[in-house]
Amino acid sequence: MLRIFVNGSNGKMGQEVIKLVSKSSDFYLFGGLDRNKKENCNYRIFSSILELSNFISLDNKPDVIIDFSVPEASFKILDFANQFKIPIVIATTGFSKEEQSRIIAYSKTIPIFQSANMSFDINIMKNTVANLATLLANDDIEIVETHHNSKLDSPSGTAIMLADSINRKSGNKYTYIFNRHDHRQKREKNEIGFSSVRGGNIVGEHSVLFFSDDESLEIKHIAYSRAVYAKGALKAAKFISDKSSGYYTMNNLIEIH
Repeated sequence: MLRIFVNGSNGKMGQEVIKLVSKSSDFYLFGGLDRNKKENCNYRIFSSILELSNFISLDNKPDVIIDFSVPEASFKILDFANQFKIPIVIATTGFSKEEQSRIIAYSKTIPIFQSANMSFDINIMKNTVANLATLLANDDIEIVETHHNSKLDSPSGTAIMLADSINRKSGNKYTYIFNRHDHRQKREKNEIGFSSVRGGNIVGEHSVLFFSDDESLEIKHIAYSRAVYAKGALKAAKFISDKSSGYYTMNNLIEIH
């Protein structure tokens, strides 16, 4: 059994991971970390890294950490993972470019699996829209994403991931426009525009739209349940559990399938 530790265990996604782990014979819930301590848990929960560090030893530690939190908390658990040489799956979003460089630096000493979206299908979509962009090189591209009213980052990490995939495949020719209100001018050819919608309890919807003068094409992914992200994170945990130090993504999982 793979011993799983969840950072951000009391959040919506942390709870989804815990729910799946508790039903599985492949995983064991080692514990969770969250600053908002939850009462009446049937698993060990820590409210600080110090409390966790005092409990852990080289002979008694999780096999993999799954991080569904916020960037500040991610770096605290990364320090901990690095200290005890524990593989980590980072599903948190909203990192700056500088913070992303720090994550890559950690991967020199521990295995890190990172994805802005843990859905297997949306990572297939990521590769699909990147290939389409080369075939529809003269089209205008827009990305529209919709999420629940509690989501903090905008646009979503997944929307950025989709755009980055298109941009890399297209020779980094695109610039990103996040707010057209600040750009009262005609749309430039090599732009990718972003629109974010927040409301209710929408799990996640992402559309990449290609527009020519005479027709349009839309590629869309809809997540109906948060469980899809938890399942993906556990797949990633299995994948990374026996890996040496390095940086891994959903592309590595897609390759073995």
